[in-house]
Amino acid sequence: MSAQQTAPQNIDEYIAGFPTEVQAILEKIRRTIREAVPDAEETIKYQMPTFTLKGNLVYFAAFKKHIGFYPPATGDEKFKAKISVYEGAKGNLRFPLDEVELQVGADKFAARARTATNKEKPRLWKRMSKIFPQYDKYQARAAKASRDIPLVIVEPV
Repeated sequence: MSAQQTAPQNIDEYIAGFPTEVQAILEKIRRTIREAVPDAEETIKYQMPTFTLKGNLVYFAAFKKHIGFYPPATGDEKFKAKISVYEGAKGNLRFPLDEVELQVGADKFAARARTATNKEKPRLWKRMSKIFPQYDKYQARAAKASRDIPLVIVEPV
């Protein structure tokens, strides 16, 4: 939520205050909670989407570089070890916005997206142009307009 927006009155308003790609993530979290706990009620507390069921159940919120989830999940030692990379300083979980889950066939894996460096771009453009020759034309038009085209690299975590 940007500084000039008024406080959201419901989860729809909260989600609408973010860029489209962040809205999709927030909606997925909302759907997942709704499917897991269909009787939970939606509200806003501490200016965050909150699900309640005989008291507060979970909160989640979008920030500049991550999604926060409160309170943190608990479980056995194996599960705790797996989620420990997401532990935040305040007992919450922090999921980076640049981390994605990819699926190839039946296999799913975590990956992190980043922007290619200027040093990497020439090699990547060459590879991309072999696959899709129109990229050369696109790059030429962008150069004429003094536009930089960011290239996103997705790497396994």
